[in-house]
Amino acid sequence: MRLTGTHIAYLHTCHRKLWLFAHGIQMEHTSDTVAEGKLIGETSYQDRARKYTELAIDGIKIDFYDAKNKVIHEVKKSDKVEHAHIAQVKYYLYILKKNGIDGATAIIEYPRMKQRETVEWEEGDEESVLRWVSEAEAILANESCPPLEKKSICKKCSYYDFCYAAEEMG
Repeated sequence: MRLTGTHIAYLHTCHRKLWLFAHGIQMEHTSDTVAEGKLIGETSYQDRARKYTELAIDGIKIDFYDAKNKVIHEVKKSDKVEHAHIAQVKYYLYILKKNGIDGATAIIEYPRMKQRETVEWEEGDEESVLRWVSEAEAILANESCPPLEKKSICKKCSYYDFCYAAEEMG
């Protein structure tokens, strides 16, 4: 299986969510939070589709890539799991670098918060990304789903009902 940016983000969010998503149990389509995030991405920068290109390469899909300036634009709803967003764009930068596109940067945009964060490729990032890939592959190779870890972000997660159904009945 080819890893995507979503896999890397989920690795940094919840191992259970990563495993479920990778094994075809995808709940994002049932989530109001995910729908709201998509709407923010689609309506916040309406001229982007004309200005930037979508780039699909080595299993990743970057929605807004400024090829002229080598800048990835990633739109997020909130900065609640900012470390996962940074890991996702670092993975994108790694894939670009691996395919001969050096010197790219990323901008993570949080339109509702009117904030932006620039992410650059730094010394040691390749080792980190390779470690993340290895960790994700190890989780996905397990035959059974990782156990539930109760986190503060669970209530907003698209997998909440799936993960907590047995708890609410018991």
